Amino acid sequence: MIKLVKKNWQKIFIFSSLLVLPVVSFAGEGDTPSNPALGGKIVNPIPNITSIPSLVQKILEGALKIGIPIVALAIIYCGFLFVAARGNSEKLTKAKDALLYTLIGAAILLGAWAIAKMISATVLSL
Repeated sequence: MIKLVKKNWQKIFIFSSLLVLPVVSFAGEGDTPSNPALGGKIVNPIPNITSIPSLVQKILEGALKIGIPIVALAIIYCGFLFVAARGNSEKLTKAKDALLYTLIGAAILLGAWAIAKMISATVLSL
């Protein structure tokens, strides 16, 4: 019996999770002041965003906050690739390609922010 459990533990876990999932999902049912959506109202999950441009702005701000450190780390990694190449032409080509793709990604990231700002300014001026 123990060998059977060891062999099929993933299947047992998934099956037991599927049995417990409905119990957990019905646990919060009821019309309470902390959960007004159950009273038939649609609630905005992001209360401080009231328009599409502000939603796009928040998404782009989040992408920039995550993307800029990643770009910085990628540039540092490219520097390590250049140092590790030590004159090997194949490794230098690989390092140059990595740096090129990193800079293209950074340009796309910052370009998306600039384009969104231009479009937002144009629409708001109309």
